[in-house]
Amino acid sequence: MLGYRPFILDEPVTAILLIAFFLLIAFPVHEFFHAYAAFRLGDGTPRMFGRLTLNPIAHFHPIGGWMLIISTLLFGLPLGFAATPVNPMNMRGRYAEAYVAAAGPVANFLIAAVFAIPLRIFLATDLHIEYPIIYQALRIIVLYDILLGLFNLIPIWPLDGGTILLTLVPRETAWRLRPIFSQYGMFILIAIIIFGGPYLGRLTNVIYGFLVG
Repeated sequence: MLGYRPFILDEPVTAILLIAFFLLIAFPVHEFFHAYAAFRLGDGTPRMFGRLTLNPIAHFHPIGGWMLIISTLLFGLPLGFAATPVNPMNMRGRYAEAYVAAAGPVANFLIAAVFAIPLRIFLATDLHIEYPIIYQALRIIVLYDILLGLFNLIPIWPLDGGTILLTLVPRETAWRLRPIFSQYGMFILIAIIIFGGPYLGRLTNVIYGFLVG
């Protein structure tokens, strides 16, 4: 591609921080909350597969993890995923799947809220000037945790929001939606990202502004 330069060559620090954030913090915590919620609701599957841990290695998906690394290094776009195996048949309660699915995004919002505290301190002082890399890391953690939480709440399967939707609607409606999501869910999601991406970005900035000030 004429004139193309990999993102890592122009923004090496940002690329490394993004990869480290997703693989060491965002994905492990997000998936651990899924695993813990499922375990508390009676499903031992996450524990059997070694997901009931915050160890990043246990949550590294061989496809989704490398997708994130490559897309970030080349384009600066952290496109990847992780997954936690669960068995809804083992869970207690009509809305157990919804609770488990919601646990991941809730974890991301909690991380954003916690790291917003030191970020506020950095912005209120000269620390963001004296320690720019730490400031950039804090900003990435807060901003992208908000974005990741909101993105996963989009009510399209296979995102967490899709699972929540299928759990909350009547069973007959869920049975009608499942084949639609299976066949066209990814295309619907891509369309939402393309046309709804700016709105998602604005909402992310609003929440970021509320947390950081």
